[in-house]
Amino acid sequence: MVNSPPKPTVPESEAKIKALKENILTPRFYTTDFETAAKMDLSAQETELQAMLAEMRADYNRHHFIRDEQFNGSWEHITGEARQAFIDYLERSCVSEFSGFLLFKELSRKLKNRNPLLSEMFNLMARDEARHAGFLNKAMADFGCTMDLGHLTKNRVYTFFPIEWVLYTVYLSEKIGYWRYIIIYRHLEKHPENQFYPLFHYFESWCQDENRHGDIFKALLRSQPQLWKTWQSRLWSRFFLLSVFATHTLTVHERTGFYHSLGLDPTEFDREVIRKTNETSARAFPTVLNTDHPDFFRRLQRCSDLNLQMSEIEQSSQPRWLKVLRKLPLQMKIVGHLLRVYLIKPIDAEALRETVR
Repeated sequence: MVNSPPKPTVPESEAKIKALKENILTPRFYTTDFETAAKMDLSAQETELQAMLAEMRADYNRHHFIRDEQFNGSWEHITGEARQAFIDYLERSCVSEFSGFLLFKELSRKLKNRNPLLSEMFNLMARDEARHAGFLNKAMADFGCTMDLGHLTKNRVYTFFPIEWVLYTVYLSEKIGYWRYIIIYRHLEKHPENQFYPLFHYFESWCQDENRHGDIFKALLRSQPQLWKTWQSRLWSRFFLLSVFATHTLTVHERTGFYHSLGLDPTEFDREVIRKTNETSARAFPTVLNTDHPDFFRRLQRCSDLNLQMSEIEQSSQPRWLKVLRKLPLQMKIVGHLLRVYLIKPIDAEALRETVR
C-alpha cells in the first residue's frame, strides 16, 4: 500500500534518459538471414500455425496494457537498494522486449512478399513486444528515468544469428519469460503485502503473450526436421538451454534485492523457473537437460558466485588492464563449470514424447 498522498507520475519529458549499462548479460539486438527465413517450408505445421494466427488476430490483450488509477501514486517510499534493483529489472526487461520487437518487425517487413503467413505472424508478435516495451518504459518514468529506445535502435550493435538459432533462442526466451511472470504473479497472489507496484497486477495476461509467442516458435521449430531430428540438433538444443539457464542464474543473483523485495528467495525462484522451462522445452526440443543431476544447480550456483566476484573487480578503482587480468581465471572457471554441466547425460525428449506420463 502507498501511505503518502497520491501525486502525478514524473512526466516523461522530465524523466532522466537512462544510459544502458553494457555487460555480457545485457540483452542484445539481433539480425538474421532473411532469405533463409523466407524459404522455410512450414507445411508440416501449417494447420497449427493458422490456428495460432487466428488467435493472434483476435488480440485478447488489446485493452490490457492501459495504465489505470493505480499508477497515480508516489513511489518515493521505494528507496535504496530495492529501488535501484527494480529500476535495473525494468531496464533489462524493457530492452529485452524492445529487442524482440525490432527483430520481429524486420522479419515481417522482409518476408511480406515472400512468405505472407510468416510475415503477418511476426508483425503481430512485434505488436505485442512493442506494447510490453512501452509499458515498461512508462513504469521507468514513474521512477524518474526512461530508455531512449530510438537512440538504441540507431546506435546499438546488432548481433547476427542464423534463423535456426533464432528459432531455438526466441522459443526459450518466450517460455522462460512466461514462467518468470507467472511464478511472480502466483506468489504475489498469495502474498499481496509484497506487491509494491501495480505493474505486477498485469503479469497474468502479460505472460499469456509470452506463452503464445513460444507456442508459435515451437511450431516453427517443429516444421524444420533438421532442428529436431538430427544429432546436431541434439547438441544445439543442449547448448541453447544451458546458455539461457546460465544467463538466468547469473542475472537473478545480480539483482537479489529485487526478488527479496517481492518476498521471493532468489535461488529458489531461479531453480523453479529453470525446471519449469526445461520441462516445457521437452515439447519442442529433441533433448533437454537433466536438472535433477546433483551437479546441475551446484555448478550453476558456482558460476553465479564467480560472476559476482568479477562484478566486484569491475567496480573497483584498479587500472583496466589489472581488472582484465584478475577476471581471466574466474572466466575460465565459469567456462569449466558450464562445460561440465553440458556433458551431463541429457534427457531424450523424443523418447519421452512417445511415452504416456
